[in-house]
Amino acid sequence: MEDNRQLWQDYCRTRDPALREKLVLIYLPLVKWTAGRLKQTLPQAVQVQDLEGAGVRGLIHSVEGYDPDRGTRFESYAATRVRGAMLDGLREFDWLPRSLRTKAKSLERAFEACEARLGGSPDEETMAGELGLSVEEYRDLLEEVGSLQIVSLDCEPAGADSEGSFHDLIPDPGREDPLARIEREELRHRVLEWLQELPEQMRRVMVLYYYEELTLKEIGQVLDLSESRICQIHSSALHSLRARLHQEMVA
Repeated sequence: MEDNRQLWQDYCRTRDPALREKLVLIYLPLVKWTAGRLKQTLPQAVQVQDLEGAGVRGLIHSVEGYDPDRGTRFESYAATRVRGAMLDGLREFDWLPRSLRTKAKSLERAFEACEARLGGSPDEETMAGELGLSVEEYRDLLEEVGSLQIVSLDCEPAGADSEGSFHDLIPDPGREDPLARIEREELRHRVLEWLQELPEQMRRVMVLYYYEELTLKEIGQVLDLSESRICQIHSSALHSLRARLHQEMVA
């Protein structure tokens, strides 16, 4: 950013398309890096070129919307938008069969039922019994629906009463009022509390994946488990947290 300060100043002053193109080319490695990391968590049917194409669109929008005077590094500002554009692109490319979506819905309903009945995260035996499956069959189901754990910011939150998308739940820092900040902090603390209530293995997987940004394969190496087993644990933890969030929103 420091090396490109003059270029940013010139672009913000003139909005010259040629300068925008220069900035996009400078930060293009961010798109390639993000696409490579995301591809490791996706089925083979998804091509890295498709991710990069969507990511470039996100990068262009980031360049157009970035304000250097706010003091935020461009890489930090653009990273979530590039990844979000890739996830939105995945939703447009509907590579998931309807039968798989149906299984995921059934799994989510079972999680919600067990969470409500037990007041906490159900273990594998409980979930398997709820679904009428053996533990091995339940693990296979978790691995099968693991690819569905990609949530676009344009999709509607489960259980929401009003129309809108996850975009509407993420406040703009430039316009956020004090009440919105308080509500967001409360939600963040609730999520952290839910994480602490997860079984230790689930919690470690979530921390390594979302905070340390390791891939499922890398987490497997850390915990000495197979990548498929990590995928199962990750899927189970996400369904548990989503069930908690649904209950919170309904309440």
